[in-house]
Amino acid sequence: MTRSAQVHIVKPLEDCRWSEFAGSHPQASVFHSVEWLRALQNTYGYEPLAYSSTSPNVPLSNAVLFCRVNSWLTGQRLVSLPFSDHCEPLVDSVDQLNELLSPALQELRNRKIKYIDIRPLSLVFSDGTEGAESYFLHLLDLRPTLDELYKKLHGDSIRRKIQRAEREKLTLEVGSSEEILAEFYKLHVITRQRQQLPPHPLKWFRNVLTCLGSGAQIRIARKDGSAIASIFMLAHKHKMVYKYGCSDAHAHNLGGMQFLFWHLIRHSKEHGFVEVDFGRSECANTGLVTFKDRWGTKRQLITYLRYPPRPLIAKQDPSMVMKLGKKVFSHCPQGVLRLAGNLLYPHVG
Repeated sequence: MTRSAQVHIVKPLEDCRWSEFAGSHPQASVFHSVEWLRALQNTYGYEPLAYSSTSPNVPLSNAVLFCRVNSWLTGQRLVSLPFSDHCEPLVDSVDQLNELLSPALQELRNRKIKYIDIRPLSLVFSDGTEGAESYFLHLLDLRPTLDELYKKLHGDSIRRKIQRAEREKLTLEVGSSEEILAEFYKLHVITRQRQQLPPHPLKWFRNVLTCLGSGAQIRIARKDGSAIASIFMLAHKHKMVYKYGCSDAHAHNLGGMQFLFWHLIRHSKEHGFVEVDFGRSECANTGLVTFKDRWGTKRQLITYLRYPPRPLIAKQDPSMVMKLGKKVFSHCPQGVLRLAGNLLYPHVG
């Protein structure tokens, strides 16, 4: 009988091996980075940990990364990772993944945690997960020439909007200062209000900018000096990741978002990036999915793993709470929405 490897707990924010491992592993993303994990901990108090079969004091060769979420509202659980579009298990096979999950599954059996949530990027680890959450991820390959990339853009909804933005003489500002953050957050609040959802806490964005440093930036489109659209970007290795976007609905006809994304594509290509990650979209959000399709992106299905599987009706599920709260949020002033976001998001991750 083959003896199972011993599984060790790694603390990424304390173990100096993690930074080198996440920085060199070909499947690691910005969401595996020490900087991202520190932003999560500083904002929400989550405890990052990883399971690995690598012995202590030896360079890491595999790991499954989690944050431990302790919530009196939604329960204790292991999530890989909160507020992250994807977090690939850094393992060689499904068998190795199952082996490394043994301590987490033991916690589940002992009812110390409510569930385990894993967000793989590839379907290798999530094949056959019936009833699991699925999303579309859109990736843009930057290796073609700029002219080739431009020709792939949808004529009416993208290219014409870019041309309209140029006629309107929109201007671009890029940075991470408190002033730029304040303008981004103002647009974020009105966008979330339009979506009938509370905004993320301001300290979350501030911590991401602080922890990631030059790896995070805000891009703002202006009309006559006024901010009309903004995107929040993360840079990691040779990939640019779109994380948040917001806009003034009264200025949508000016093409602010198209202006921002086209400038981002040009900037990324000029600075040696090979891919733009347009982020995940709910499969049912056909408007957003279509918008991302029209940039010449490749659409990819990602399916999350959950142990045990999500029940069909989960009264305490945080996403269900959000859906039920939409009617309430739609009538709330911005101050109340911001307070709701501060109170709810630590429990939602």
